[in-house]
Amino acid sequence: MNIIVSLPWALPIAGAAMLLGLVAGPPLGRRLGISPALAMALVICTGFVLAATLTPLVRPGEPNGSAVGRCDLSRIGLPSTEDIARSGATDIAPNILLFVPLGLAIGLVPASRQRLTFLIVAGAAPILIELTQLLVPALARGCESADVVDNLTGLAIGYAVISVLVGLHVVVRGDPQQSATDDGEPLVGGK
Repeated sequence: MNIIVSLPWALPIAGAAMLLGLVAGPPLGRRLGISPALAMALVICTGFVLAATLTPLVRPGEPNGSAVGRCDLSRIGLPSTEDIARSGATDIAPNILLFVPLGLAIGLVPASRQRLTFLIVAGAAPILIELTQLLVPALARGCESADVVDNLTGLAIGYAVISVLVGLHVVVRGDPQQSATDDGEPLVGGK
């Protein structure tokens, strides 16, 4: 799929998300009690997800909206080798990879109710995205349960990878606190 042809609004919206992250990151970081860089990452990752999933889809050679109002519930678990062979990496891999950076960023938020809130919202996002794709004809999309599973898989992979890396950092450094460095400054996510 050529993203420029199929999702003409995705790149401009992703660019706007980057600008919003750069501008809003520092004040948002102060408000949330996390680093400006982490706040920027959260805004940018969220913007990329929205750009890829909630912009109108154009399918050259197909009538726009041919999938609107339909929801494919044929896959509700992890993809099998047959699923991967049938759709190839063109559908499954991008849906997984789209949420990995968001999982990484959320994993860097200091352990708190705030991190749990981010995880709950990010976990609900694929379901809300698919419902929006189902109910908003202007997007010319349908919904797929497989997309929800793949998005959640990406979120879990990103979160797990960063959790392991932070844990290894703590073990190697021998820090008594998970998020503290030698000089008392937070390892990640702090002010």
